[in-house]
Parts: sequence; structure tokens; C-alpha cells
Amino acid sequence: MSLYGIIADLRREHPTPAASKTLDMVVAELGQTRDNLREGIERLETKPVPTGGRAVLEELKQRAEAEGVYDLERPPAPGDPDDLEPIDESQVGIAVLLGGSGLLAAGLGIFVLLIGLNQILHFV
Repeated sequence: MSLYGIIADLRREHPTPAASKTLDMVVAELGQTRDNLREGIERLETKPVPTGGRAVLEELKQRAEAEGVYDLERPPAPGDPDDLEPIDESQVGIAVLLGGSGLLAAGLGIFVLLIGLNQILHFV
């Protein structure tokens, strides 16, 4: 079962406002820690949790450990500028070749279009 599946089960089993608020706080922390529950719970230790929320956190932690999803390491999101690799010379060469061939294809297309229009309209 996934981490979010466990959270959904806990929401159904504990329909109290305190449990719901606690689980909302957990989901918000998961967004900051790339779905790493261990780090999210550590960050929640410094914040006030609603009364009865600690029990829900402990149950979430136990279930996540049992399912093996407690301490997941997710790769960074695609397009995250902090995690982009530097560009090397070979990539610059490939970019120049692809850009040049694209410009050449566009130029030839425009040239052929003008020849076709000249055959129809006779402007040269």
C-alpha cells in the first residue's frame, strides 16, 4: 500500500477534526520533503499538533514502517532547476546541430513556398 493510501485509511478510521487536521499537516510536510514521512514527522515535532493528533501520527508511522514506505528517497521533480546537471561540450554541439538542421529545414520550406507562389502569381 502507498503512503497516501495509508493516510486515506486513517482518515476513514479517525473521522475527528483533530485527526483530519493532523493528517493535513502531514500531507503538507510530505510536499516539502519529497514524500519522506520520516523527515515530515521530524518537522512536525517542532509544530503544535491538535489534541489526539500524536496518536494518529504514531499509528501512521507504525503502518508506514510495516509497509516499507516510512523513509522513502524520491528523486527530484523533473524540471527542478536546483538539480539540473551542467551542460558539457557534446551537448552544446548536439544543440547546434539540431538547431542548424531545424533552421535549414525551415529555410528550405520557405524557399519552396516562394517558388510555388511565383509559379502561380508570376511576381518575378
